[in-house]
Amino acid sequence: MPTAIDLFFPRKSLSGKSGKWITEHEKKRLMFKPVTEDEERLRERGLDFIDTIYAGSSYERSPLLHKAIHTFKYKRIRILAKDMTEIMLKNSPDLGHTVLCPVPLHWSRLFSRGFNQSKLLSELLAQKCRIHSMNLLKRTRPTGHQMKRKKSERLTALKGAFRVKSKLLPSHVILIDDLSTTGATLDECAKALKEAGVERVEGWVIAHG
Repeated sequence: MPTAIDLFFPRKSLSGKSGKWITEHEKKRLMFKPVTEDEERLRERGLDFIDTIYAGSSYERSPLLHKAIHTFKYKRIRILAKDMTEIMLKNSPDLGHTVLCPVPLHWSRLFSRGFNQSKLLSELLAQKCRIHSMNLLKRTRPTGHQMKRKKSERLTALKGAFRVKSKLLPSHVILIDDLSTTGATLDECAKALKEAGVERVEGWVIAHG
C-alpha cells in the first residue's frame, strides 16, 4: 500500500516500472541455474578453508540480478531480502545440525550503510529453515571495497580481518553472504572459524560469479 513518502520518492521496479520494487515477471528473470562449488574445485582455486559454496543463481548471466543485489545492498531496500532468500533456497545445502553465520561488516561500514545485508539474509533463512543464526564472527578492521580488486589483492586485504567472538562453537557452520566472486571473503571467514575449532564451514550466497 502506498505511503506518504511514495508521493515524493515513488517506487520503481528493477526495470523501471512504477509501483513495486520488483515485479513477478522480474522475479522469474532472476532465476538461473544454481551453482555449487565442491571442495575439490575450491582447493584448485586456492581456497584452502571453505568446504563448499552454494549459490542460488549465476551472477554473470543475469544483469537484472546484479541490479537487484545492488538495489538491496546499496540503496538499502530491505524489503528485497525476502526475494533474495527465495533465490538462495533454490540451492539449499543439507542443513542438518548446522548454524547459520552472517559475514560481518566492520562497524564503520555498518554505520554508513545502516544495516548488514548478510545478517538480514541469515535471520530470514533461519526463520524459514527453522535453525539458528548466530553472529560468530567480528571484522577487526575495514577492508575496503573488494569488487574492483584482483584475487591476490583481495586475499591480502582480507588476511586476518576476521575474529571469532564466541567461545561456544558448533561443529558445522554455514556462512551467509550476498555474493561470492573469488570466494576470498568466505575463505578467510572459514579460516578463522576452523582455527577456533569448527570442523566444517560452507558458504551460502544469492549469486556466484
